[in-house]
Amino acid sequence: MSFPRCALLWARLPPGRQPGPRAAVCSALRAHTGPFPGTLGHVPAVACASSSASGGSKAPNTSLFVPLTVKPQGRSADGDVGAELTRPLDKNEVKKILDKFYKRKEIQKLSADYGLDARLFHQAFISFRNYIMQSHSLDVDIHIILNDICFSAAHVDDLFPFFLRHAKQIFPVLECKDDLRKISDLRIPPNWYPEARALQRKIIFHSGPTNSGKTYHAIQKYLSAKSGVYCGPLKLLAHEIFEKSNAAGVLCDLVTGEERVTVEPDGKQAAHVACTVEMCSVTTPYEVAVIDEIQMIKDPARGWAWTRALLGLCAEEIHLCGESAAIDLVTELMYTTGEDVEVRTYKRLTPIFVLDHALESLDNLRPGDCIVCFSKNDIYSVSRQIEIRGLESAVIYGSLPPGTKLAQARKFNDPDDPCKILVATDAVGMGLNLSIRRIIFYSLMKPSISEKGEKEIEPITTSQALQIAGRAGRFSSKFKEGEVTTMNREDLSLLKEILNRPVEPIKAAGLHPTAEQIEMFAYHLPDTTLSNLIS
Repeated sequence: MSFPRCALLWARLPPGRQPGPRAAVCSALRAHTGPFPGTLGHVPAVACASSSASGGSKAPNTSLFVPLTVKPQGRSADGDVGAELTRPLDKNEVKKILDKFYKRKEIQKLSADYGLDARLFHQAFISFRNYIMQSHSLDVDIHIILNDICFSAAHVDDLFPFFLRHAKQIFPVLECKDDLRKISDLRIPPNWYPEARALQRKIIFHSGPTNSGKTYHAIQKYLSAKSGVYCGPLKLLAHEIFEKSNAAGVLCDLVTGEERVTVEPDGKQAAHVACTVEMCSVTTPYEVAVIDEIQMIKDPARGWAWTRALLGLCAEEIHLCGESAAIDLVTELMYTTGEDVEVRTYKRLTPIFVLDHALESLDNLRPGDCIVCFSKNDIYSVSRQIEIRGLESAVIYGSLPPGTKLAQARKFNDPDDPCKILVATDAVGMGLNLSIRRIIFYSLMKPSISEKGEKEIEPITTSQALQIAGRAGRFSSKFKEGEVTTMNREDLSLLKEILNRPVEPIKAAGLHPTAEQIEMFAYHLPDTTLSNLIS
């Protein structure tokens, strides 16, 4: 091979990494890479690293790599320069060369070293072949190489630099896979919150069953503090704390995904804020923070918000309220931040009994009953049947506007209102203060979304059953004893079995990339959709 030809091929090989904007952008992250004790449970596979590059980690899910389209070249205004310098290409000969290139084991192995597994290699080759076969005129360099291979003046392997160049055009992720691997390293999430790490926070875990007063004690600390934030799982709970705080003379703002309410006339932020957990600020300093229903840290869809609040809130004291099943995981997570966890245990304030008979018919409803359904269709059906019987019912479910939910809750709680029956979803299990005598499970099967995004219908867990059942006979209501049963007789034995099972300790917490990580991915992959960036 002549020296100019050799130089041309060398110029087409992937260059060594040069210091530039991409390297500078990622330099801040490199200090944070390293082993993580694994308390967050399953860590998502690094999306852009080969198993060898990531120290033996799980192979990347290349199905997330969406190829871009590279259009074949049309006729050039300058004519086909390559054909003028050599000769026009015989496309039948070129196709044979490309097929031989594809079958070369050495080429497949070399491609794997550059991040092209079998799936990506196949996709890249199909695109490369279509580009060459459908282009009216090719770049001079690749035209000359193909011509030389046709005359046995070059080897078929000499196509690899041009193939790799094309592969990086349709899969831009290959160009920056090392940087993306570092950005997508989620093993040390405590380091994402430097403001919180600058504080020595006091963590207090209020553990106990429903109706044990754990949230009450945490809220008392919140109200007595100079500044505070309440992070709840529901808009309705944030509203409840917002109203309770302002009624107690502690000015409090409300922040949810739908609402921003400031109580100061000039719009200035109050020292206290009640919010849904996703909306809490991890940069604002507070004296006291309350994170309610901390066991939801395991939720596949929303658990990341509890992890973010736990690791990131800038508060001198953080009060966690929830099930004892979360104690070990929280303690281990706080070990990674160098913070100790003080556990305060509470017992239920009122007794609760599982009845030996099912309701069986809506004719047997009594004032103070709450029928719990796990689908909107069941809610509509049950409420209609209650209405046909001449009874009035309040309805509470997740997608109702917060104001409507509060109005329905007040209506049911009002002793002077004729509405004495409640029909609700499992939202009632999230700490709502409702005057319920008896919880009736309309069904024990609840639809859910699996980790693969598939819809599943399974029996409710022990944790869910205890949360919901515990809403009967609350200490602050007029019913000093609670009762639990099912609508159907055949479900009663299963309910007793579920309630008698021990609650398993939580072993994994939700995790989500930060906005900064997504922004840096977008910097490297500007043509990729937001949904694909997050995936």
